[in-house]
Amino acid sequence: MNQDYIKPDNWSIIEEGFDPARVESSESLFSIGNGAMGQRANFEEAYSGETFQGSYIAGVYYPDKTRVGWWKNGYPEYFAKVLNAPNWIGIDVSVNGEQLDLDTCKKIADFRRELNMQEGWLSRSFKATLSNGVEVQVESKRFLSLDIDELGVIQYSVTPMNGDAEIVLRPYIDNAITNKDTNWDDKFWDVLNVSNQGQKAFIEARTMKTDFHVCTYMESKVSVNGKAVNVEPTMQSNDHYISFEYKQNVKAGDTYAITKMGGYTVDRNHHKIQLVNAATKVLETAFELGFDQLLEKQKEAWASIWERADITIEGDVKAQQGIRFNIFQLNQTYLGKDSRLNIGPKGFTGEKYGGSTYWDTEAYCIPFYMATKDQSVAKTLLEYRYNHLDRAIENAGKLGFTNGAALYPMVTMNGEECHNEWEITFEEIHRNGAIAFAIYNYYRYTGDYSYIPEKGLEVLIGIARFWQQRANFSKDKNKYVILGVTGPNEYENNVDNNWYTNYLAQWCINYALENIEKVDNEYQDDFIRIAEKLKLTKSEIALWKAVADNMYFPYSQKHHVYLQQDGFLDKELITVDELDQTQRPINQHWSWDRILRSPYIKQADILQGFYFFEDQFTTEELARHFDFYEPFTVHESSLSPCVHSIQAAKLGRMEQAYTFYLRTSRLDLDDYNHEVHEGLHITSMAGTWMSIVEGFGGMRVKDNILSFTPQIPKQWEGYSFKVNFRDAIIKVNVTQSETNFELEADHELQILVNDNPVIITPNNLVTV
Repeated sequence: MNQDYIKPDNWSIIEEGFDPARVESSESLFSIGNGAMGQRANFEEAYSGETFQGSYIAGVYYPDKTRVGWWKNGYPEYFAKVLNAPNWIGIDVSVNGEQLDLDTCKKIADFRRELNMQEGWLSRSFKATLSNGVEVQVESKRFLSLDIDELGVIQYSVTPMNGDAEIVLRPYIDNAITNKDTNWDDKFWDVLNVSNQGQKAFIEARTMKTDFHVCTYMESKVSVNGKAVNVEPTMQSNDHYISFEYKQNVKAGDTYAITKMGGYTVDRNHHKIQLVNAATKVLETAFELGFDQLLEKQKEAWASIWERADITIEGDVKAQQGIRFNIFQLNQTYLGKDSRLNIGPKGFTGEKYGGSTYWDTEAYCIPFYMATKDQSVAKTLLEYRYNHLDRAIENAGKLGFTNGAALYPMVTMNGEECHNEWEITFEEIHRNGAIAFAIYNYYRYTGDYSYIPEKGLEVLIGIARFWQQRANFSKDKNKYVILGVTGPNEYENNVDNNWYTNYLAQWCINYALENIEKVDNEYQDDFIRIAEKLKLTKSEIALWKAVADNMYFPYSQKHHVYLQQDGFLDKELITVDELDQTQRPINQHWSWDRILRSPYIKQADILQGFYFFEDQFTTEELARHFDFYEPFTVHESSLSPCVHSIQAAKLGRMEQAYTFYLRTSRLDLDDYNHEVHEGLHITSMAGTWMSIVEGFGGMRVKDNILSFTPQIPKQWEGYSFKVNFRDAIIKVNVTQSETNFELEADHELQILVNDNPVIITPNNLVTV
């Protein structure tokens, strides 16, 4: 792990000292984004060492044909690749004819990289001795604008230290890029035109198959010691590349700098023949404002985000750094501005897990966005699934389901399933339940029922139809069973009667029935429209009810716990603490056969169900299941520690809750699973927020009232957070001795604190 690598700091991610072995990890950790585009923290200058180049545009993808040994009926035809986009950040540097390349320098000193999360920028500085003996000081700062989300900004400077030097700065844009994870080494991009208007450069290209049109653009200006210099550049170009060469004789100690503006315009937002014009307008606006003013606007935009979303922790810098890193990356990935977008599990930090959305959005991310932004952002995420309902019905149809049964995809860009591992694609059907739960969770938290009669009920009916058809009646058990599934615990595939899946199926049907009745009684016009559109009948509803009322749940009378699935107790029940630590993580050391036969749980499975439906079980039942399953859980999914942290806090086991919190908050910073070089775990970062707000803060909604049961780890002096609950902002500040509540609203609000009613009023501090 990287505990000695990332320096503890309240507001920044800091790396000191250059180590080629950690370049790719740093490229992930220092990634930047603005919701519309993002990039790994690749160097601007050339680097010939091991690197994972990555720049990404939200919503732009390629359908890479599925690669399997043999085809199965219903198999997804493609795996949606998050496309590596053309490179706009590049600035080749040469000093006295020698190229600057940290992989070939004689010496590198004072290397420092900082990701400032408070203000939203990335900086880097170092001293380098090139192979020709020239010593230079290099500094760079860049950010992706939140205000102008098609714009990226770079300020890059070189200072010769041990003598005068001829320095050449060569900014470029380049479309000769590839993905690291292609199935067939396909060509993803087709360049249409390379052009310039003076010192503005443009590459117009389209994606193969999906036909997204993108203009990559740049313009640069140079200065010496902060004063603009008029250097007439030399242009070079070919069929995929264009650069401008700015040559300058620089005295020792003087600083030669370049300000480069660049980014992408996309036909998702402009007509494809207007992309160059749109890019030109962005550049004109950017240079009119200038670097300093753009940076000030960036700081203001991030200050506005942090005003609502920040969580403060006193007395534990690493815990503070962890939660802010998670909140920062979530906001870099998704801001709720575009209803066509969603929250990819790697965000803009890598290519693994292609696709823009998993069930993670509904299970983990929606609570974060509901509480830290306006409720319309969460509603937009629900509407994203409604907009894909027809595709979900098509997906189910490919697997043999009928009558409007809907199976939402495990991975998707446009609603069509594009995940190509059979045990996930065909079997991890619990994802349907998370989507239904998100509808319930949204209404529970916001009190806004309008989505359900307008759109949500159609989704619930499609999901209920799927569960009714997916279950079958077992004469032997005299119950309905669900066979051949994979639960959230992906270390057990093709199992029968996964408890979590069966429980979700039952709940989804009952929740659909509940809302059919409510909409029928209270929104008659909507009900008539929906019933006619979907051809819903009383006899069909009776079939659903029969399945829900007679669902089978595996249970151990010996241990008094629900079993993960049939046959779980047949496994060799060796707990995790008996594992050889050199074999961890097991997914990097064991065969899949060995993993599947083991009792080890990748992530919370039954406990995930207890998290969703906490109010349907007693605390004693939770403790019994937690004590039985946690010792077998290896937490090799990023989604696991947060659930265990919340439940440990619920059980009053604060030391255990704190340990799990550190694991979820610093999963990437400390590289627990030895995979951060592939990209960050964005969606699980919302679970970190949940660990504090729902875990330590104990926030719940009980009978339409916001409830808190605050606790605090002994390692902390205090912590605070804000939540937006039904247009009221509640600030909660917890110390070792008391909890304070403040309200930003135009009305008083009743809350529960440790199950006791408390009235809070605007601008008054209430102490419990």
